[in-house]
Amino acid sequence: MNRTAEQQLQRWKLVADFKERLEAVWSSATVDRTWTDSKRKLQVADYLSLFLFGLFNPAVRTMQGLCSASRLPRVQQEICSQPVSLGSFSEAQHLLDPVLLEKIFLQLQQEGQTKLPQTERRWLIQDSTLWHVLPQMHWALWRHQHKTQRAIRLHVSLQVFDQLPSKVTVTEGRKCERRVWKDKWKPGEAYIGDAYFGQDYGLLDELSQIGSSYVVRVREDVALQVEQELPLRPEDLQANVIGQAWVRLGSPSRYQSQRMRLVRVQTPKQVLLLVTNLNPEQLSAQLVAELYRRRWQVELFFRWIKCILGCRHWLAQSPEGVAIQIYLALIGAALLQFYTERRPTRRMMELLWFYTVGMATADDLEAALKREKARLQPKMS
Repeated sequence: MNRTAEQQLQRWKLVADFKERLEAVWSSATVDRTWTDSKRKLQVADYLSLFLFGLFNPAVRTMQGLCSASRLPRVQQEICSQPVSLGSFSEAQHLLDPVLLEKIFLQLQQEGQTKLPQTERRWLIQDSTLWHVLPQMHWALWRHQHKTQRAIRLHVSLQVFDQLPSKVTVTEGRKCERRVWKDKWKPGEAYIGDAYFGQDYGLLDELSQIGSSYVVRVREDVALQVEQELPLRPEDLQANVIGQAWVRLGSPSRYQSQRMRLVRVQTPKQVLLLVTNLNPEQLSAQLVAELYRRRWQVELFFRWIKCILGCRHWLAQSPEGVAIQIYLALIGAALLQFYTERRPTRRMMELLWFYTVGMATADDLEAALKREKARLQPKMS
C-alpha cells in the first residue's frame, strides 16, 4: 500500500509514521550494545520520537522542558511510553549513530524520487548553510572575528523538481564545501552551483571526467579564452541570454580548464557568467539560465528549515546530537511534504502546532489543511 494514500494521512500521525520507519531499519542496524541492555529504561524509539515531537512543538525550547513534557499522560500515550529524565535524554545523543536516521531519510528521498518526472538528468542544487551553536560546543569552533564563533554546516544537494534534499552532510562550520561536495559525486548526476564552486576549474574538469554534468556560475573577473562564439535562438534571447561561446577558464601559464560552454545572462543588476560542460543540443542556453535561476530554491529551503521547523533551539550539544536533530528535522520535513503534496507553509505549520498542543483535533487539523491547500491552489497552478 502506498504510504501516502489518503486514508493513511487522515490522522496526521507523523510520529507514528516515523516509528514505523524506525522499526523497519532498527532490526538490521549496528547499534551500541547499551540499547539492548535489559536494564536500560530509555529505548531508542522513545528517545527519537520525543526528540521529533520537540522539534514540532513551539512550546519546547530546552531539553529540560522536553523531558518535563514526557511526564504528561497524552505525551506518554502518543509519543514515548514513559517519563524521560534529563540525564537519560542527554546521554542518548552520545550512544546513537546518526547513520540510523540517515537510512530513514534516504528511504524517504527514494520514495520522493519515484514520483518525479523521468528525465535524462537528475539536477541537484549544491549549497550549504551555517548554524551558530552554543558556546559550550567547543568542537564546532569556526573562526575568530571580533569574537569567537562556533558553527556547524549543513551541506545539501537539493532536487530541482520536488525541492527535497537528496544528499545531506553535517560538518563543523570550517569544513570545505567543495571537498564535501566532491565526496558525494556520482556519475551521471547533474549539479547547479554558485560562484564558490566555480572557483576551482580543476574540480569542474574532474566532474566531467566521471560523467557528470554541471551548470555553475563563475566570477565576473575570471580569466578566460574564447575559442568559438555560438549563435542564440529566439528562446534564448527571451530568457535574457546575451551570448554564449566555447571557452577555457584560467591562465595558460598556470592552469587552463578543459573546454566548456560559457552562457552570459543579463539580470537587472549584473551579467551572470554561467559555465556548463553540455553542448547546446544537450542543454539550450535558455535552460542553462532557467536552471541557475532555480538555484534560489535551496536558499528558500534553508530559510524554511531554520525558521519554520524547530532548528533555532538546540536540544543536543555533541556532534552526534546535532546531526540527530538535523536529520530528524529533515525527516519531518519530508513527511510533511508527502502529506501536503507541497512544502508546508507557516500557516500549515501553525495548524500542526495547534494540534500538538491540544487546541485542535485531528479532524479540525485535516479540515483546516484542506482549506489552506485550496486557498493556495491558484498560486500553485
